[in-house]
Amino acid sequence: MTKKIKKVVLAYSGGLDTSIILKWLKDTYDCEVVTFTADLGQGEELEPARKKAEMFGVKEIYIEDLREEFVRDYVFPMFRANALYEGVYLLGTAIARPLIAKRQIEIAHAVGADAVCHGATGKGNDQVRFELGYYGLDPDITVIAPWREWDLNSRTKLIDYAEKHQIPVAKDKRGESPFSVDANLLHTSSEGKLLEDPWEESPEYVYNRTVSPEDAPDKATYIEVEFEKGDAVGIDGVKMSPATILTKLNELGGANGIGRLDLLENRFVGMKSRGIYETPGGTILLTAHRGIESTTLDSGAMHLKDELMPKYAELIYNGFWFSPEREMLQALIDKSQEHVCGTVRLKLYKGGVHLVGRKSPQSLYSMEHVTFEEDEVYDQRDAAGFIKLNALRLRLLNQRGKSKVSPSYE
Repeated sequence: MTKKIKKVVLAYSGGLDTSIILKWLKDTYDCEVVTFTADLGQGEELEPARKKAEMFGVKEIYIEDLREEFVRDYVFPMFRANALYEGVYLLGTAIARPLIAKRQIEIAHAVGADAVCHGATGKGNDQVRFELGYYGLDPDITVIAPWREWDLNSRTKLIDYAEKHQIPVAKDKRGESPFSVDANLLHTSSEGKLLEDPWEESPEYVYNRTVSPEDAPDKATYIEVEFEKGDAVGIDGVKMSPATILTKLNELGGANGIGRLDLLENRFVGMKSRGIYETPGGTILLTAHRGIESTTLDSGAMHLKDELMPKYAELIYNGFWFSPEREMLQALIDKSQEHVCGTVRLKLYKGGVHLVGRKSPQSLYSMEHVTFEEDEVYDQRDAAGFIKLNALRLRLLNQRGKSKVSPSYE
């Protein structure tokens, strides 16, 4: 250690790992620890985290409800881009990290801390996401990453340390835990242990937000989602806040077995990992958003967005939320959403989300132009010249080496 740490802000869940980290920080750095616990809609009671922190003698404890900010300023901007990592992953864990990092830095500045600390392991993506966020907001902050420093590199060693220092260990944490879970209002992520063999099907008890599609209702559920400037603003004619909308969509999606994903993904650090994800509300929201965009976006704008989306999604996955390139892409994406408004009707049935209707005051759909009946707005003879011009290079390629005669426009 080259720098004396006086005060550190710890991202604290109250679970086994971060409780051990809290004690370890005090013993290793002889510093004051400030705990920060974010309510991002993980569905857990957070007061036990406060009680645990108080038990450790923590004097400054921050527990904050960030659900609305999370959905409004992070989830919704991401969904304007229809972001999917590797074509399928809705980035539920990745999009939560920049908000946690931002609040940690803000708290560090407010309390005069000279360091921040996270509990991410040295094998995963989260260490990168947290630390890129920290340094992007405060380039001089000191970052402590216990998993890269200590020798507590197994569940057994962690529990032994906890028992030695009288840190409460939940009974189901004794021995090897079957898998790890990360949750917020957008999704749940389960990985490790019994899920590490990609050939073995995930057991049903891993899923906790969705019923299995086989057990979902035999009758379809119909809903309508209203949009303004690319963001969902209401369900079935009722205006709602961002977090309330996502909560309601989670309930509807979970009850209909929607949003399950078994993914073998490429981590930023280089290895592949298997994750079991549940994103019921997000899966519905993606289908709804693409539906209203199909009605209101010009083809050039839509296709450009689709080309840029993989880069945008990769930036979020890798932790570059606060990078200039992500902000540049966000400005372009947000510009494209100025006229993305209206309502889509969706059919939810046994794991599927089906778009069955869409309407918008800004619709670019013209029934006059596309009808198969007689119309007065489109001259079909115009298509001949359009085709000829687009075919010219193909005709020239075909003629090469065959004839000196060039194809005519006739």
